[in-house]
Amino acid sequence: MRRRGVATLALLILATAAGRPNDGNAESQSPVAAGFVQAKLQRVGDYIRQEIATGRIPGAVILIQQHGHPVYFENFGVRDVESRHPMTADTIFRLYSMSKPVTSVAAMMLVEDGKLALDDPVSKYIPAFADVKVGVEKSDESGKPALAREPVRRPITIEDLLRHTSGLTYGFYGDSAVRTLYANSDLFDGDFDNAAFTGRLARLPLAEQPGTRWDYGHSTDVLGRVIEVISGQTLFGFEKQRLLDPLGMTDTAFYVADAAQRPRIAEPMPDDRFARPVAGIKDPILPRAWESGGAGMVGTIGDYARFAQMLLNRGTLDGRRYLKSETIALMASDHIGPETKIAHDQFYFPGDTSGFGLGFAVRTAAPANTSWPLGEYRWDGIAGTFFFVDPRDDMFVIFMVQAPSQRGRIQLALKTLIYQALKD
Repeated sequence: MRRRGVATLALLILATAAGRPNDGNAESQSPVAAGFVQAKLQRVGDYIRQEIATGRIPGAVILIQQHGHPVYFENFGVRDVESRHPMTADTIFRLYSMSKPVTSVAAMMLVEDGKLALDDPVSKYIPAFADVKVGVEKSDESGKPALAREPVRRPITIEDLLRHTSGLTYGFYGDSAVRTLYANSDLFDGDFDNAAFTGRLARLPLAEQPGTRWDYGHSTDVLGRVIEVISGQTLFGFEKQRLLDPLGMTDTAFYVADAAQRPRIAEPMPDDRFARPVAGIKDPILPRAWESGGAGMVGTIGDYARFAQMLLNRGTLDGRRYLKSETIALMASDHIGPETKIAHDQFYFPGDTSGFGLGFAVRTAAPANTSWPLGEYRWDGIAGTFFFVDPRDDMFVIFMVQAPSQRGRIQLALKTLIYQALKD
């Protein structure tokens, strides 16, 4: 009976998240829509239950939503193996890089307002970036490796921040001289805000010339500071006013402000927790001044469902428009295709069959032996959460879990099972 009650509550929450009415009858919210083969769709849940049974993850929540209605929604396992609190629809997750699409949408609102342009130099809003240099590895007179600093050939633009071609990187992966310098710098010392952070970042060299290579890093954090400068608000203040509150994303923030709500937070397995801060985030649930637009948010599946449905609806939800359909199309198109001559390296996380738009990876070719649609756009978080929007099938999927070491494997397996369950 308890399980049935949780399932009914979850369906009511997700019906609200979809922006659709609900008649209060759980049976009316069928777990399988006409577009799916029921027996095959059940394999999604079977897979997640097996992951829990084998001790790889403590619990998870998944939502498959098509044509504005939940197709498959279920909670699995527990939030935390130590507390044994059951996983529920209102569980709060560390989103990490799933913060990036939210910040990117907020920036594009300012573009539509006429207050920001994609070809604007970042230094127009953050003057410290006017003097930024590029780090180049050379040999000194004795033949030892040394890091030289060279002028940029062109300024970093807002488009560079959105598509990760700014030259800004992260210091927690790779071993290049610039990444090592990031890792050993004062970037994350003390309790700093976005203004202080971008000032520190501008003193470090870029990993490459702007516009020449896709390099995953602090670009979206800098974009968050640009939003602050233009709006005169904190990043959270602007997003809360223009995006989060209007969408009803009441549990999405940069930390869990109410200590009484902290039992709702999902935790990884005890042996699957980060040994050191990732992207500068020591613990996303604790209060801090820094509002990392690239990695700092926490939220629930219901909140993110509102956001994803707005994207799938090409900028609208519940009769309110957030972005023009043309803007969504621009964001969900490839901005680093072959014609741009933008290079990819071994850390090109979108993968061989995807380009990158303005805040999302964008599917440009179907992987071998799959029916995955072109034009699908997506991103994920390093703790295991992921989402994708599929305009072809009028569908989005959100998976919430805290399992850093398992994220890539699980994401691939679930996506495969979901598309195998779609009817031809």
